[in-house]
Amino acid sequence: MSQISEFFTIQPSQRDHVPAARIALSVAIPLLVLLLVDRTDLAIYAAFGAFTSIYARNEPARARAAHQSWAGLLVVLCVMLGALLSDVGAPEPAVLAVTAVVAGVGALLAAYLTLKPAGSLFFIFATGAIGTLPDAAPVWQAGAVAAVSAALSVGLGAAFTLVGEGVRGPVAPVPAHHGLSWAQLWAHAGRFFVATGLAAVLGSLSGLSHSYWAMVAAAAPIAAPDLTARTLRAVHRVIGTLGGVGVTAFLLSLQLQSWHIVVFVILLQFLAELFVGRNYSVALLFITPLALLMTELANPGGASSLLQARARWRRSSVPRADSLWSTCSDHARSASRTRRPCRSSGRPLE
Repeated sequence: MSQISEFFTIQPSQRDHVPAARIALSVAIPLLVLLLVDRTDLAIYAAFGAFTSIYARNEPARARAAHQSWAGLLVVLCVMLGALLSDVGAPEPAVLAVTAVVAGVGALLAAYLTLKPAGSLFFIFATGAIGTLPDAAPVWQAGAVAAVSAALSVGLGAAFTLVGEGVRGPVAPVPAHHGLSWAQLWAHAGRFFVATGLAAVLGSLSGLSHSYWAMVAAAAPIAAPDLTARTLRAVHRVIGTLGGVGVTAFLLSLQLQSWHIVVFVILLQFLAELFVGRNYSVALLFITPLALLMTELANPGGASSLLQARARWRRSSVPRADSLWSTCSDHARSASRTRRPCRSSGRPLE
């Protein structure tokens, strides 16, 4: 009953408006600059670079700077890899295969570097979304825009120490070491590679477009620390995403211009960060339209087909998801047996 009640409970705020404002500002500044110079076609690369700001939330200043710098570097590399795949005209199966490798390697590096949020969801999203664009920006241009945006995020992370983030209120603990053996790290990477790879295959076999969304959906729950949390996260994601698809459909029905989309992206980013730690389903009401509107800026008209694909994939994925989740659960149980000695150190694998 307690797990069911979680869907209807919004946890009390713990100064969530402070990191939410910082992250929204990290998105707003580069997007507004690109809007002013009439280059909203580059907005998706700036937005991915700004995802750097999501990392190291409420961590002390020095740890936040280090973690965001590493996260920003990884995000920029994924943006450039996605742009390269698009520029060379890589077929979708090749993009999905590369993205599955990114999922595994990114999860390993995130665990090794103790990055939070854990896992490789943002690396998957950047590689898959940009890699499947019909006409991405040149690699150097996409990388430069993302790098400038990431650097701004790191700078704002340092500046927000002045308003108390990581100093007053909730201060996130920062472990001195990841506490994992290489075998455990590779097992962690393997879970992400297998789960996202299977999701890509199922997405492709379904005949629906934008199969990388299935990979994003598979990666989100397995970033949680244990099987119970992963299952609950998966249910939250299905419910929240379906609601978010409805929000997106409403927004797209308004015949939005570029500046409208930019404003909504900024607002949605703020709302997502305001609720992501308090109720994941509610946060997804904002995260889903945020992600879809970002693709609309890069590929006008593309969000409509992506919206249809996401809704159809969700409706038709229940039996497939059961099979996929059984496979991932078996793998997770095996990995948890491997991790058991490490749990005594108080550092669960996330």
